[in-house]
Amino acid sequence: MAWPPMVSNITTPLLGLVDTAVVGHLGTAVHLGAVAIGASVFSFLFWAFGFLRMGATGLTAQAFGREDGERVRALLLQSLSLGIGIGLLLIALQTPIIDLAIYFMSPSAEVEPWARAYCEARIYSAPAVLAGYALMGWFFGVQYSKGPLWMLLIINLANMVLDYYAVYGLGMASIGVAWATVASHYLGVLFALYLAAKQLRRFDGHVPLISLTKWHSYMELVQVNRYLFVRTVLLLSVMAFFTAQGAQQSDAILAANAVLMTFLLIISNGLDGFAFAVEALCGEYHGRKQWDQFKKVVRLSTFWALITALLMTVFFWGFGGWIISLLTSVESVQHEAKLYLPWLIALPLLGIWSFMLDGIFIGTTQVKAMQNTMIISVLGVFFPLWWLTQPLGNHGLWLSFICLFVARAVTLGWCYYRNDLEQM
Repeated sequence: MAWPPMVSNITTPLLGLVDTAVVGHLGTAVHLGAVAIGASVFSFLFWAFGFLRMGATGLTAQAFGREDGERVRALLLQSLSLGIGIGLLLIALQTPIIDLAIYFMSPSAEVEPWARAYCEARIYSAPAVLAGYALMGWFFGVQYSKGPLWMLLIINLANMVLDYYAVYGLGMASIGVAWATVASHYLGVLFALYLAAKQLRRFDGHVPLISLTKWHSYMELVQVNRYLFVRTVLLLSVMAFFTAQGAQQSDAILAANAVLMTFLLIISNGLDGFAFAVEALCGEYHGRKQWDQFKKVVRLSTFWALITALLMTVFFWGFGGWIISLLTSVESVQHEAKLYLPWLIALPLLGIWSFMLDGIFIGTTQVKAMQNTMIISVLGVFFPLWWLTQPLGNHGLWLSFICLFVARAVTLGWCYYRNDLEQM
């Protein structure tokens, strides 16, 4: 169950990695900074609706465990409807959204027009991105983990080709990167819809289309997703704040942090491969009330995730500097990125616990606990620690960010331990 989502998740940072590498060799940090700003804006904007994936996975996995084929079908259609509808709404509201994002990120005068142009193009990917979240969540819930792999492979392969052509063939710089990303998402989602149609043959029952127009049919999905929404907004607020603080220090630090965020995406998406497997399998055994199998999944997945985290740490320790040089040829950005690389080397072993616990709580739809522990971690740990470590500059920013992962692990671990004792 773990390797397809792991491979598919590792391909996800290729969007950022290819974007960074393509503009990182234009000889200036301006376009790299623009892509960093734009990517951060849309990471926040789109992943604010990441509940479309997480909620679909937990609820679908439990319906799959109960062998409720009609509910499995309904969750796919409901999640897709929500995703496309929200995406179209974001396009309609693009002017105030982009104005607010640019104001909050406060890029330099040189970076600002390029960042704005990037955002004005990238917003048109919203329906495809959010529909893709819904499809990924449903695929994991029905344990068809190769579906997201194929979808993301198509997105990233298309993005590689279109990125290079737009930037160097058409001379569009960072704007070309945005349009390449838009086109690649639509290609990937169209193929994913084809795969979903094939998977529906596995399940009995039917869903009257008229039911999709009735609000009450969405209530279970909405009730789960409201907690995930708050949790995700808090996490992405930290990510956006992190980027904004880097931008206020200098364009070189902004670009260096963007390069290092590529390492973070590789780490998080790689370890989330195990977390996604946990979501699906724990959700299934939760639906079946098979608690021995549930605990077995938790133990085995955590063991192999820990081995993977150790391998990531060793790899970044040995090849981190080379990867930085590969991503950008701007010497000032290389220097700054290598200076803060040790934080990324330590992150896999410190962050693994929060990733795995997220998987358990999503699979069992104990999402209120996820919201509450994120509130504690962000407001009680990240921001106070950042305030106290401001004299350390970017080192203080990275220290606060790493401690956020630790705080999430400690608080979620306590909730899991308490609930497990109550269950026993």
